[in-house]
Amino acid sequence: VQLQASGGGLVQAGGPLRLSCAASGRTFSNYVMGWFRQAPGKEREFVAAIHWSGGGTYYADSVKGRFTISRGNAKNTVYLQMNSLKPEDTAVYYCAAQYSGFPPTRLTLGDKYDYWGQGTEVTVSS
Repeated sequence: VQLQASGGGLVQAGGPLRLSCAASGRTFSNYVMGWFRQAPGKEREFVAAIHWSGGGTYYADSVKGRFTISRGNAKNTVYLQMNSLKPEDTAVYYCAAQYSGFPPTRLTLGDKYDYWGQGTEVTVSS
């Protein structure tokens, strides 16, 4: 199984950025696809998740209303559309996959995810 995150970069505060996570190696129909982030000197934190077949979406309070997670038309691709970015959104963003029924019950717990991508860096300048 491989998760390939991409789309990070440098953006000004208030601007948008879209991250992609291409998943391969198995069928992900019973999986939660999640995004986490880790800022320098801070612990990893949950950002957003989507249940692949159930379609439910879930967000951390800090990004609710600004970020949108979605499944792409391309097979096994998950996107994180980030709008109204703030300097505090600066972090390395990771996509991850967790085998899960629906509704998911452990989607905010990073140690419950089965697979992780390599991370993509997002820097928001003020």
